[in-house]
Amino acid sequence: MDLLEEYRRATFFFESGDPLGAARLLEPIVEAEPQNTAVRQLLARAYFNSAQLNRAEEQLRSLIEHDPSDHYAHHVLGRTLERAGRFREALPHLRLAAAMNRHSDYEEAVHRVEEWLGKSENATP
Repeated sequence: MDLLEEYRRATFFFESGDPLGAARLLEPIVEAEPQNTAVRQLLARAYFNSAQLNRAEEQLRSLIEHDPSDHYAHHVLGRTLERAGRFREALPHLRLAAAMNRHSDYEEAVHRVEEWLGKSENATP
């Protein structure tokens, strides 16, 4: 298998709106090259975009374990946890990403989760 060609095909699938197809192509590449962060990141995004949130979380945690300063991995992990309704777990990752890299998407995600948590804490049972 030509891993570079498969990665290119997976990127095409992902960019064409087929995250499931991209994930199927990326999984064997990650198995063959587990330290390849670009492939693992694209696989995490494909899982996220196809609502395979547990799988996305697993890939993102692996990226963060490999490089704790990867602000993008922290952001996407936070977004994954947010999407799964795990707001308290999401917030530290979102805040860390925003602190490491001032980006409007990062800051918006922090505010959105903080707002949601504030509303849920102020709700009467």
